[in-house]
Amino acid sequence: MAAKADKKRPRAAATHASEGPKSKKPHLGGKNEQKTKKRGRPVTLPVPVGSSGSEDEDGNIGESGIEEDQWTDEEGDPGDGDHLDGEDAAMGQENADETLADGAETAISLRPKDPNAARESHKAQKILQEQRRAAKPHSDLLTDSKRVWALARQKNIPPAERQKHIHALMDVLRGRVKDVVLKHDASRIVQTAVKWGRQKERDEIAVELKGKYKELAQNKYSKFLVTKLIRLCPTHRASILLEFQSHVLRMLLHREASSVLADAFELYANAYERTILLRDFYGKETALFSVTSGSSEDKERAKRGLKGVLDGVDSERRRRVLASLKENLVTIFNNSDKGAVTHAIVHRALWEYMSVIDTIPEEPERDKLRREMFESCQEVLAEMVHTKDGSRVVREFLAQGTAKDRKQILKALKPHIERMCLDDEAQLVLFTALDVIDDTKLVAKSLISEITACASKLYLIPQGRRALFYLIVPRTRRHFTPAQIVSLAETDAARARTSKKAPELRAAEVCTFASEALVTWVEKTGGEVLREPGGSLVIAEIMLFADGAKDGAIQTLLQAIAISYPSADTSAPHPIDLPHVSRLYKNLLQGGHFDRSAQTVERATGWEAGSFANSFAQQVGRDNVLGMCTMGARGGVFVVAELCAALCLISGGVENENRRKEVKMWFTPDVVALIENSDVKGKAVLLEGIARL
Repeated sequence: MAAKADKKRPRAAATHASEGPKSKKPHLGGKNEQKTKKRGRPVTLPVPVGSSGSEDEDGNIGESGIEEDQWTDEEGDPGDGDHLDGEDAAMGQENADETLADGAETAISLRPKDPNAARESHKAQKILQEQRRAAKPHSDLLTDSKRVWALARQKNIPPAERQKHIHALMDVLRGRVKDVVLKHDASRIVQTAVKWGRQKERDEIAVELKGKYKELAQNKYSKFLVTKLIRLCPTHRASILLEFQSHVLRMLLHREASSVLADAFELYANAYERTILLRDFYGKETALFSVTSGSSEDKERAKRGLKGVLDGVDSERRRRVLASLKENLVTIFNNSDKGAVTHAIVHRALWEYMSVIDTIPEEPERDKLRREMFESCQEVLAEMVHTKDGSRVVREFLAQGTAKDRKQILKALKPHIERMCLDDEAQLVLFTALDVIDDTKLVAKSLISEITACASKLYLIPQGRRALFYLIVPRTRRHFTPAQIVSLAETDAARARTSKKAPELRAAEVCTFASEALVTWVEKTGGEVLREPGGSLVIAEIMLFADGAKDGAIQTLLQAIAISYPSADTSAPHPIDLPHVSRLYKNLLQGGHFDRSAQTVERATGWEAGSFANSFAQQVGRDNVLGMCTMGARGGVFVVAELCAALCLISGGVENENRRKEVKMWFTPDVVALIENSDVKGKAVLLEGIARL
């Protein structure tokens, strides 16, 4: 048996050697290579688990789901395993039945085919396949380019050697790119030349393909090449996009070309180049008669979009342009299954339409046009919220709409609230809904409960934390940038006309509805959440500004630091030694956040710092309090200093006075001397607090 095994090993090794080493995927994220930008992902799509389908990079999985390294031609190779022909199998089964019927044998052993016969069969099939390849057009070109392409696409080769192979590849392709670029294999070869070549080679390919970009964009293989040229050839970008003119709407509804336009508009085009694609939305009249000489004055006018087109035109032409834009948008919305409704170019055209109708002086006409557009797109609003313009459109519908309209919008958004909380633009729609809807009971049921239910997922990332903050402290500069606050304030004027409830009252009701669930969440998970920097920020805002009783949450937070200090496990430090945790307890003890501009503490009206200090001293205990400022990392020096200050501010009550005296007795002369002789940061503040006890 050992001898047989030894004989089999060389054969297996030879077979593996004949196949050759499996080529690796090309490295796409080198240090000198810019990170590829990606479009915003609609909140209606499921969360991606793994990469599938087509990608525009050379080593990724293609349309067929086959990796590029596993190179296959259109004619697949036959399987290597031995198999029985259908007729042979039927005959074998018939003979077996006859044998069993006669009872001559009790077991049947099928004899394997002759290995030499199988080898000859494979050889004949390979010859036939080579003949089929040779009969295809441009077979010699494909063979030569594949040979050079295999060298140029290697991962770990010096840049000089790669450029040598790219030059050789260009010598093979030069003048014949148009002939082969629509084929799935040759398209990837040209993509490699564009990706790794210098600007000269890229421009050369871009010029050679001039006049065919529309056809290329509609091909499921060459569409990736068009996207690469738009990204990497900025001098040819405008000319490429001009070839799409008068075809943009049809291409948006095309399965393959839609993604090319979406990438070009959202990721790579500048303000003027975007107007080239938008012009088709304004109707044939605008496309035919708008000035496209390319002068700087014309470009500046074009950058204004629809407002620039309508500048100085008569009312009748203005009406025709708006009617054409509306008709084209409705066509997109009625074909939502094509996917174009999720693209930023459609959202920009819709927002331009909404902006222009707001300037119509006649209020009935303005409301009529807005109502008609809302009814056309109300079913697909959730597919728009992930882009800046789409989010702005939905927020405008919320601000300008009736109570019934707002209820319909919430119904469309409810299945996607968690995903919206994690998106920078989509979450602004949720914040606007909280700002403008008067029926806070409906908001609590449809929106607030959905946000608080997934708090354990939201607090981990900045976008999710903002969704939680807006329930308690909306538009605070601590957590929202000035740009975000300005963007949210854009709907305030419309809210003043359409909403009856005062903004302060509405915000207070939202906070009340959210407080119970958030405080309960802190009570259940606060011990683990506070160890995360983002989690400590969320807990601080909930404890300081949420409504209702917080006794259970306070007990949870104090139990988290009542463990022995310092920690015996160096890999798991005591919570108070974490800077963000000590800052949390410091804020709770001082009763609010410190305002650097005013150099004072902004005290929260719904939080009793003195009561918390009393509970802190009682539960954490003498040993831990003294250890925080005299032992280990001494991460609790500022916390203990605030504890002393908070106990001094407690007024009235025998229990409070006794607690202050008890803590004062903890700091004996020996402890004070130990603190004075240390070089710990915050020593002076701590000694001052002890002296005030």
